[in-house]
Amino acid sequence: MATVNGGISFWYATTGVPAPREPLPGDTSADVCVVGGGYTGLWTAYYLKKAVPFLRIVVLEQKFCGYGASGRNGGWLYNGIAGRDRYARLHGHDAAVRLQRAMNDTVDEVIRVAEEEGIDADVHKGGVLEVAYSPAQLARLKAFHEAETAFGEKDRLLLGAAQTAERIRVAGTVGGTWTPHGARIHPVKLVQGLAAAVEALGVVVHESTPVTEIRPKHAVTPYGTVRAPYVLRCTEGFTAGISGQRRAWLPMNSSMIATEPLPRQVWDTIGWEGRETLGDMAHAYMYAQRTADDRIALGGRGVPYRFGSRTDNDGRTQASTVAALREILVRFFPATAGVAIDHAWSGVLGVPRDWCASVELDRATGLGWAGGYVGSGVATANLAARTLRDLVQLDSGQGGATELTGLPWVGHRVRRWEPEPFRWLGVHGLYAAYRAADRREQTARTGRTDRVAQVADRISGRH
Repeated sequence: MATVNGGISFWYATTGVPAPREPLPGDTSADVCVVGGGYTGLWTAYYLKKAVPFLRIVVLEQKFCGYGASGRNGGWLYNGIAGRDRYARLHGHDAAVRLQRAMNDTVDEVIRVAEEEGIDADVHKGGVLEVAYSPAQLARLKAFHEAETAFGEKDRLLLGAAQTAERIRVAGTVGGTWTPHGARIHPVKLVQGLAAAVEALGVVVHESTPVTEIRPKHAVTPYGTVRAPYVLRCTEGFTAGISGQRRAWLPMNSSMIATEPLPRQVWDTIGWEGRETLGDMAHAYMYAQRTADDRIALGGRGVPYRFGSRTDNDGRTQASTVAALREILVRFFPATAGVAIDHAWSGVLGVPRDWCASVELDRATGLGWAGGYVGSGVATANLAARTLRDLVQLDSGQGGATELTGLPWVGHRVRRWEPEPFRWLGVHGLYAAYRAADRREQTARTGRTDRVAQVADRISGRH
């Protein structure tokens, strides 16, 4: 069977694209206007409406809820957050520990709400397993493990080669680290269930309604303007499409493939009975899950960035990227050499210049935003939404300061990305350097990280 390429993502093959909700019919007013119908926007609307039921909340979505990263991601509900190490340097170790603990709790919070709202999102809390398969990767894995335990993950395990293989038999693995703070999910089932829950609470959701400009108390669309004391931007990788935001967050591409359902004999070879989410310690890293219907869905960087911060329309992916992801699949699991790739797709994620996720509410203008998750947004979006809820309540006098409003990512500002063509040249050059470093590390006997990757990290701002 030929590989389906694009069609938004594989996750819609099982649920179908939802029937469209009505676009904005004209000018209107609200107490809160949320721009973006992905995880961040929907969670924000959900928690605000639960906290203050009389609020009039309007969500504006340019396509349909879950069209962007929320409907195309790898289904990793886990406790990683972009920028934690930088926040430790800026605000102190204890502040970063509080942020990490909040993320650990967020995994269970998402699972709790899904159960409470009757959302069947194929959730399986098997934790996160990250593996190393070269001396340099093993050195980074051990350093990563030590750093995570220093930030409070006392339940994290450092595994040898044999212990790692008892969980998942990745060819050539020399070690691993596992945390219980992670779950596999079906991204689209979660976002569609959340959209339905939000509407059931009385939130108004308008789809096919692109927001072209955000200014204090106004969200401007081709169909009319929503006026609200609070306008919250929750647009992640699509932020560059809003007037004045071209260089705010870079829309970086990530691509995925999904195999056909694998037969029992292949799973007997691979293992993966715990259904952990799986990652590695490469510089151009991969991520994967065993789906509820026994496929492998695997992703990584393809073409990392489109000139001018452009985004795709339907997730179509270059043949070379599909081939590269298949190569990773077979290198990890040789038993998959003959299996079919049923689906390939791509999506964009939001990357700030310093690679730090953040939440903000400007009390002078009522403008707020959350995002810059750098690929770790499935859980982070939930924490960001609850933080936006608390910030709005604090500003409106309906609540006081909370533990969430005091987290170090609140109010963080970052400089903009460089103008073109420097943005395009820089991102493509960096990822070419990372891929070359990965190739050299696979054959090197030293445990040192490749020097080119070290330089690339410093230039990119990742570390």
